[in-house]
Amino acid sequence: MPVSGSAVADAYARLAEVFPALAVTELGADERAPRGGGWVAASGLAEGGTALDAFLSWDDTQVLRDYGQQARPDVIASFGLHRYAWPACLLITVPWFLHRRVPRYPVTHVSFDRTAPGLAVGRMAVRPDGFACLPGDPAAALPGARVVPDEEALRAEVRAAVAQHLEPVLTGFGPRMRRRGRALWGMATDEIVESLWYVAQLLGEEERGLRELELLLPGATKPYVGAAAFRRPAGPEAQRERATRDRVSCCMFYTLRPADICATCPRTCGTEGTAGRATAVVARAG
Repeated sequence: MPVSGSAVADAYARLAEVFPALAVTELGADERAPRGGGWVAASGLAEGGTALDAFLSWDDTQVLRDYGQQARPDVIASFGLHRYAWPACLLITVPWFLHRRVPRYPVTHVSFDRTAPGLAVGRMAVRPDGFACLPGDPAAALPGARVVPDEEALRAEVRAAVAQHLEPVLTGFGPRMRRRGRALWGMATDEIVESLWYVAQLLGEEERGLRELELLLPGATKPYVGAAAFRRPAGPEAQRERATRDRVSCCMFYTLRPADICATCPRTCGTEGTAGRATAVVARAG
């Protein structure tokens, strides 16, 4: 495809078309990241101090307003981490899925505002720090391009790019969570899978999305824990059902509504669910 300017601009424009709840703006080389209002720098979340306190106060207020009760501090932290990591993963996976380009985003290169009117998920301001692509991609001529030999090498770039961005953020959230280490990387695995799965449905490419995610996260790809591991329904009713999976991590929503267990919750046996989880994740992120 023709390329002019940014290697990821077309991918983010397409994302905005099918998922207007999230807006992504690229910053110029000399353009300052937005500040004030509801904006928070990803680096501020990674530091785990006052910026993270302010960020989580939004979740605390939202839970009290919508459910009439206080949530445990670790549950609030889990909700806040999900609400950041879910869209942050799309910054990397959507350009890969659409155009086979994998941008890098250190935490100093991303800011997030989830308070913008009319945007259920929020808006992100980003400054890519180079990108990987395949041989023959016209974008290989752009500044910051790094050509990798094949699809598997590009998948490795996706895993590395997400880990580079999320690892400091997980470190910042870690002391607020009841579980750390493997549990946090299990959550990262789920955010990668479920965010792109949802967007692939909106793009009308769910089946390709499932195949791509299973190749991206087949299991044993450290630091990630678990696999995409979709289950396809079989039998005469299969035409009316969609793929599903069991999450690696628990979203903790059951602590607010014990009777409302997600169809893909790892706390259940996973024998009755359908693929509604991808939509439920977005609904609960609001």
